[in-house]
Amino acid sequence: MKLTSEHASARSRIVLGFALLLVCLGLAGCSVGGGSGNLSSATPLRGAPAGGTVKVALLLPLTGNVNAQQVAKAMKQAGELALFDFDKPTVQLIPKDTRGTPDGARRAADEAVKEGAELIIGPLFANEVTAVAPVAQAARVPVLAFSSDRTVAGNGVYLLSFVAGSDVPRMVSYAATNGKKRFAALFPQNDYGRIVEQAFNRAVQENGGQVVLTKTFPPEANGMLASVKELAPLAKKGAAPQVDAIFLPAGGDTLPSLAPLFPYYDMDTQAVKMIGLSGWDYVGIGKETALQGGWFPATDSKGWEDFTRRYSETYGSAPPRLASLSYDAVSLAISLSGNPPERRFASSELMRASGFNGVDGLFRLRPDGTAERGFAIMEVRATGNQTIDPAPTSFGTAVAAQY
Repeated sequence: MKLTSEHASARSRIVLGFALLLVCLGLAGCSVGGGSGNLSSATPLRGAPAGGTVKVALLLPLTGNVNAQQVAKAMKQAGELALFDFDKPTVQLIPKDTRGTPDGARRAADEAVKEGAELIIGPLFANEVTAVAPVAQAARVPVLAFSSDRTVAGNGVYLLSFVAGSDVPRMVSYAATNGKKRFAALFPQNDYGRIVEQAFNRAVQENGGQVVLTKTFPPEANGMLASVKELAPLAKKGAAPQVDAIFLPAGGDTLPSLAPLFPYYDMDTQAVKMIGLSGWDYVGIGKETALQGGWFPATDSKGWEDFTRRYSETYGSAPPRLASLSYDAVSLAISLSGNPPERRFASSELMRASGFNGVDGLFRLRPDGTAERGFAIMEVRATGNQTIDPAPTSFGTAVAAQY
């Protein structure tokens, strides 16, 4: 859903009517939401008649934990920004406070359903989503949640979040296409590491590659030494490398301690390709000499940069990373709100094969309740990360993430 002259005119009216709001970004809106399972396009759904008011609930922890409150406030503002941007008076956003607890989320969902909400956006935490799901399923109301825990997805609940491992297939596929077939890997010793390791092994096998050696490392800097030391002989300086690539799914919290250990143990990180995941996408990674020339997947940065600028102009502060998900979710509701009630948020509409284009680029909802996304491939450089393979513009060229 791209901005048209009609949207531009709407934005002018918004500026006049809302002095605080400076117009939201001209990006593709997206469609997200419910799911399969208990939702069926063949089953009549309750809802406003075509042309009537379409109520959409936004469930967030607006009170409770202070840190969660701050994120929730920003996500609420991002959702409102989308509503003002596309100027759709027939869509009514109904914020509900979950208080950050399962009981609060259940009560909020129950209130939303009783008030006629046809789509529930949120909640934020996995235990909240678990509490909301039965209420929504009983009312045949789809849920678009923000949790990154894939175990709460499905049966009418979709996660718009970036779940662990969803970027692995894109990275492995690109590496394999470019001649990298023999891999070593170093995984963090946590739940994220275990999920990513499973996705990595599967992706390597599907691309005809081989995992030569895997090691894990604890979060403590001293604990990383032994694992890196065991990997180092695979690409010893002055010797032919035994692998083509080393997979390092770490982030800005551990890479500054981890990366210097490779040259310390005499590994030639230019003789092999260092590859990672979206956790590599942080300011300053190019300072790590061992990672220069390495590859990692990331969302298209332009959409996020534009969104950040518009949000900052409107609210006077930069948005947290999760805010874009709320903007996209409300854009979804707006883009599908004109459908007849029986089709408005039906699974057939939510899971369009062509997907949708949002702040973070191309995505589509899958039957298992997760979102498949189109990632670009970036190369680490001392002067700044560089896109070397653009994000796909359609799912005909995207790599499907299978789990």
